[in-house]
Amino acid sequence: MSAKNTIARLAGWSIVIACVVLCLKTTAWWITGSVALYSDAVESVINVVTALMAWVAIRISHRPADKGHPFGHYKAEYFSAVVAGVLIVLAAILIFSEAVSALLDPHDLQAPLAGMAVNAVAAGINGLWAWLLISEGRKSRSPALAADGRHILVDVVTSASVIIGLILVLATGWIFLDSLIAMAVGVNVLLEGWRVTVSSVDGLMDGALDDEKTDRIRQTILKTASGAIEVHDIKTRGAGHVSFIEFHLVVDGKMSVADSHTICNRVEDALQAAIPGANVTIHVEPDDESTRDGIAIG
Repeated sequence: MSAKNTIARLAGWSIVIACVVLCLKTTAWWITGSVALYSDAVESVINVVTALMAWVAIRISHRPADKGHPFGHYKAEYFSAVVAGVLIVLAAILIFSEAVSALLDPHDLQAPLAGMAVNAVAAGINGLWAWLLISEGRKSRSPALAADGRHILVDVVTSASVIIGLILVLATGWIFLDSLIAMAVGVNVLLEGWRVTVSSVDGLMDGALDDEKTDRIRQTILKTASGAIEVHDIKTRGAGHVSFIEFHLVVDGKMSVADSHTICNRVEDALQAAIPGANVTIHVEPDDESTRDGIAIG
C-alpha cells in the first residue's frame, strides 16, 4: 500500500476511534457527574472534529498539481493543524468555565469507580492509536496526522491524570479537588493548542528544514556534485510531506549543457534518496558567477 493510501486510511480510522473514545468518556462523565471527567470528554469532542479535518486535509494535500495550483496542494495539512490548534484552545475555555462553576457549587461523585474504569479503557485505546499516528506521521511527513497523534497523546496523559486525581478525591473526601483537576486539564489542553498552532503557522510561513536535514542536504551536494566548482544560496522549506530544496551550482563556463545536466541529475537523485519526498531545483551558473559565500566542491 502506498504512503498516500496508508495516511488516508489512518486518517479515516482516526474518526472512528475518536467517536468510540468520545462515547466512552461521555459515559464515564454521565455515570459520575465528575467535572474532571467532563473536561476529558470535552477534549474528546475536539478529537472527533480534528480527526475529521485531518482526513479532509490529507485527501486535499495529496491531490496532484493542477492549473490553479501548479506547486501542488501540500499546505492543506497546515491549515487543518492551525484550525485544530484553535479548537483545542476553545476546548480549554469550556473546561475552565465548567470547572469554576463546579468549584462554586460542588457535588458528590456518583459511582466513581465505574466511571474511572470506563475512562481507563478509553485511555488505553487512545494510547495505542496515538503511538501509531505519530509514528506514521513522522515516517510519511504528514503534519496533520502527526498533530492528530500528538493531541491524542496529550489526551492519554490527561485521562491518566484525571483518574489519579479522582482516586485522591475518594481517598481524602475533598470534592473541590475534582474542579482543580479539571482546571489543570484545561491548562494542559491550552498549552498543547498553542504548540500545535505555532508549529503549523511556521509551516505556512515557509519555515526552513531543521538543522540536521539542512546539513544532510549540504553534505549530499558536496559528495555528489563532482565536476562542478561551487554551490551557493542553498534554500529549503517544508510543505506537508514534501521538502523543497533550491540552490545555485557553479560549473566551468565552457562545460556543455549535456555535461552540466548529468551533474544535476546525479545530485538530484542523491538528494531525493537522502530526503524522501524532496523537490529539487538547481540553477546552473558559469564560473564567473562564483560568490564569496559559496562552498567549493572538490
